[in-house]
Amino acid sequence: MEISDKLLCLFSTDVSEEEDRYVLEVPKHEVETGDVDPGTVYRVALIERSSADGGSEGSTDVSRSRPNEPQPPVDVGETRYVEIEDIGKQGDGIARVERGYVIIVPGAEVGERVKIEVSEVKSNFAVGEIIEETF
Repeated sequence: MEISDKLLCLFSTDVSEEEDRYVLEVPKHEVETGDVDPGTVYRVALIERSSADGGSEGSTDVSRSRPNEPQPPVDVGETRYVEIEDIGKQGDGIARVERGYVIIVPGAEVGERVKIEVSEVKSNFAVGEIIEETF
């Protein structure tokens, strides 16, 4: 399956029925990390989850992600040059790489270009530590 470069986030959710419509819930962390904005219209693709996929429901740990879901575009220990695009709610720098994947960079400011080493990877974000201030 080909994944679009425009993919903002990927998560598993239940479809519930409410009167004359069906509802998909977007996890709060997808909005909090800035990938999804309330009130904005998005295209939605649904991919069937087979019982063979395994994994635990609601898990965001990469080691528990389902085999057919795209893996994060970074690995622990990898170094990257990134530009800080935004500041998160807790004051950390936010960089985005392939497919809009978020890397949180503590101590970075908007507009900074830094070399980082990835220290933690989750299914929808990673954390990177600054190893070179500007490039």
